[in-house]
Amino acid sequence: MTVQNYQKWTQPLRKHPGWVRILLLCNTVLTRLIYVSYPILLLFLCFEKNEAFLRVLLTPAISFVLLSIFRDWINAPRPYEKLDIQPLIHKNTKGHSFPSRHVFSVAVIACAFLYTIPWIGVIFLVLSILMAVIRVLGGVHFPKDVIAGLVIGLISGMIGFILL
Repeated sequence: MTVQNYQKWTQPLRKHPGWVRILLLCNTVLTRLIYVSYPILLLFLCFEKNEAFLRVLLTPAISFVLLSIFRDWINAPRPYEKLDIQPLIHKNTKGHSFPSRHVFSVAVIACAFLYTIPWIGVIFLVLSILMAVIRVLGGVHFPKDVIAGLVIGLISGMIGFILL
């Protein structure tokens, strides 16, 4: 991603402040929806004494910790640090851009839902792609960051919910 690409991608949004507000709202709502849905799924599985509970708890948890350690080690700069751009999503965070933990989380949680309630999992997979687009347009991640987050989330889900 270059400064010119980012400006080209975000120019239509910047021309319409209402669209920027929608982007910001979608970022907030999707993040909260996913992070609230996952504990609700865990509570449901726990109360139902569903045998999937431990797998649904441990797969995202272990993957999240391992991804966070890797991300800390890489400590890649964010687009607004590297490219001198004004991001649409304002953050003060330095580094920790690669891979996107937001997109990873949505993807691995989508896999947890695919394993337990498939129709919600399909919706969350679509939302993971939407989250990836939002994070790039927002200027807080490079395309490679969100692609890596999505792929790692899906691979973690496949390992935890299919292979093990």
